[in-house]
Amino acid sequence: MVEIGEVSEPRVCRNGSCVEVDDCLTQVVSLSIGGTRSSSTLGGSGSRNTSPAGLTGSRNTSPCKQKVVKTKPRGLDEETVATFSKALHPDVQMEDNIWAMLPEDLLNEILARVPPFLIFRLRSVCKRWNSILQDSSFLKFHSQVPSHGPCLLTFWKNSNTPQCSVFSLPLKTWYRIPFMYLPPWAFWLVGSSGGLVCFSGFDGYDFKTLVCNPLTQAWRMLPSMHHNQQRQLIMVVDRKNRSFIVIATCDMFGDKSLPTEVYDSKMNSWSVHQIMPAVNLCSSKMAFCDSRLYLETLSPLGLMMYRLDTGSWEHIPAKFPRSLLDGYLVAGTQHRLFLVGRIGLYSTLQSMRIWELDHSKIQWVEISRMPPKYFRALLRLSAERFECFGQDNLICFTSWNQGKGLLYDVDKKVWSWIVGCALQSYNSQVCFFEPRFDASIY
Repeated sequence: MVEIGEVSEPRVCRNGSCVEVDDCLTQVVSLSIGGTRSSSTLGGSGSRNTSPAGLTGSRNTSPCKQKVVKTKPRGLDEETVATFSKALHPDVQMEDNIWAMLPEDLLNEILARVPPFLIFRLRSVCKRWNSILQDSSFLKFHSQVPSHGPCLLTFWKNSNTPQCSVFSLPLKTWYRIPFMYLPPWAFWLVGSSGGLVCFSGFDGYDFKTLVCNPLTQAWRMLPSMHHNQQRQLIMVVDRKNRSFIVIATCDMFGDKSLPTEVYDSKMNSWSVHQIMPAVNLCSSKMAFCDSRLYLETLSPLGLMMYRLDTGSWEHIPAKFPRSLLDGYLVAGTQHRLFLVGRIGLYSTLQSMRIWELDHSKIQWVEISRMPPKYFRALLRLSAERFECFGQDNLICFTSWNQGKGLLYDVDKKVWSWIVGCALQSYNSQVCFFEPRFDASIY
């Protein structure tokens, strides 16, 4: 496991150029001498970048005959052609002074395309790169680069000491991120969005909430809610407006008399909205999709939907499939809402299925079933606990007893094991995480 956060002494430099480079730096070298970029703007909409160099399958126009490493999209299963953690070695030797001759903007653009976790290793190269995270030009380029790719963030407490590890699916590597800077009351992982992570907990007197950026280790505590009790929370980041919101719904212990509250980072305050109608919730899991928040209800049967624009609740009579044992709501892209759960009363007849909500007909439509071989390997017992969460039409299944992770790509209709992903602890809290240096806590 790679430790993140501690930076060793920078190496010797001459006139801003780095005399010594390591294997990680070699990846940056390959970027500067090989591969062409599209003339379109950086980070085009809808694109996903999961290669370490950010130039998957690009054509090599350098004078040397450098091999192009072709990778499967997203690099998520054991059949990946090239492992992302393996460094690329060019056929030519880079001279030491070539970095000194690179324009500042070009250097920042190259470094911005390096996977975020490897930036910490590059910071040990020289003093100039050690201060890269405080460079506004670098952060500007980094904000325009497509996402590094999906990661799994696991959080747990060992002897009341917060522990956090991030598993990079593209790199197939665990990275230990120090969380000692968090206050001791930060116990519940609310979720992650846009590079930020939200926690909640009790400090002995009050219920508190905080947001942090695990990469920059910047964090701040949010002001107290008007009705300050333990709530079901969800955080959503708006990267375009560089802001985020936190929605607090009903009380965790079933008190439905509390009004819904919404925190706006631009205003740095909570606003009070409508009280959610009296319903029997069947799960504390929520999904935020298309500026709407969804919760599952048993009575009345269906969904409760909170509209962020009007601040009001309404019931959607979308009946659940028959014999549904446990269900998870998962938000997808482009207004898509999924329901994931087990079907069947007996272990030999159980299966895991995925449905999508047809908004026009207000009904669940089955779109996929987990193959039996994956289901038996993930859940060996009929009552075995599992968790399910999603991001960008990717749905992740984790089994605590088996310590496994299974991924389903809704767009490609592909099931694959997450290679090298063994959950760190039985009591781990897990969510998707998008590593970004430019995610602001304000």
